[in-house]
Amino acid sequence: MSRADTSKARDPAVSAAAPCAAGVLAYCRPGFESECAQELAAHAAARDVQGFVRAARGDGFVEFRNSGKASGQQDIASRRELIFARQLLCIFGHAEAMRREDRLAALLPIIEKTGLCWHDAWVEAPDSEAGRALAPLCRALNAALVAALKKKSLLDAGSSLRLHVCMTATNAAIVACADVADGAPWPGGIPRLRFPRGAPSRSTLKLEEAFLVLLDENERERWLAPGMSAVDLGAAPGGWTWQLARRSIRTIAVDNGAIDTALLASGLVEHLRADGFRYQPPRTVDWLVCDMVEQPRRIASLVARWIAEGWCRRAMFNLKLPMKKRYDEVRLCLSLLREEAGADLDLRAKQLYHDREEITVFARKRTGSRRS
Repeated sequence: MSRADTSKARDPAVSAAAPCAAGVLAYCRPGFESECAQELAAHAAARDVQGFVRAARGDGFVEFRNSGKASGQQDIASRRELIFARQLLCIFGHAEAMRREDRLAALLPIIEKTGLCWHDAWVEAPDSEAGRALAPLCRALNAALVAALKKKSLLDAGSSLRLHVCMTATNAAIVACADVADGAPWPGGIPRLRFPRGAPSRSTLKLEEAFLVLLDENERERWLAPGMSAVDLGAAPGGWTWQLARRSIRTIAVDNGAIDTALLASGLVEHLRADGFRYQPPRTVDWLVCDMVEQPRRIASLVARWIAEGWCRRAMFNLKLPMKKRYDEVRLCLSLLREEAGADLDLRAKQLYHDREEITVFARKRTGSRRS
């Protein structure tokens, strides 16, 4: 595609042909590079993509380098399939030994060689200690890069591809791209959320992020509607219940501990002092949510029972991971959930920015269409 013919950038079939001989780049939570690498390698092996993983603890990113024929991101996995990757990018170049006074001199030839136009351009750094120190440089370089791309007519709002420059050092970067429709819509794959006034605990941000990341806009509109019903197991002091109540969802907060008094005064929350593992709802609820500190397999079995018994239509819950063999534990828990639920499940899981040693999972029975 010639740079002058920007209309072709609007064609997804053309945009999907972005060169990707180098492999893929995944952003992840620092300290979970090993799990992200295991997951990428497993997906690549399942699809017979030849390559190797490069990862270092604390870096906040993982690279899968192709060793065979050039492969696109779609040949390995979609971002939505991956649990430990916040963002998944298609690599088409590396810039090294960049001169401090003119980093664009190293970046632009790599970008222009693709012959593509871009919807937008993001210069970012991994969510690591070293990456955070690069934030001022990223902001300044981002402005300069966008200006240069505009001057060369390489930006087109109709393009389906976003350009990403991941700064790994002051003089080194990975040049990559993402499909706008599939990539996370936030730099670094991190939605920047503010702690809401009135929420009783910071755990409320976990559920807010889960709704943003694991559900699409249409699902949020239909499945988080006023008047719906929910149960929050292990609710105290009410951080997750608060997210439901603010959407006018009537919630039974199950916990032997105290629930925030303002929540109870809303008229939308009923506090039931009971054991979350023994409680059974009197009727089917629209949502089960759960952030109990408990063994992940026990939580997986609990949620599977709620789905199997028809006690809830949808569930959003956290699995607290062990210190070792975390990827293996995740696979085991999700397999157990599918088996014990006794149904074809729509399962979506992600280690969110506001998660720590845990992942967040959405589950529901499939009823024909994934978006039903």
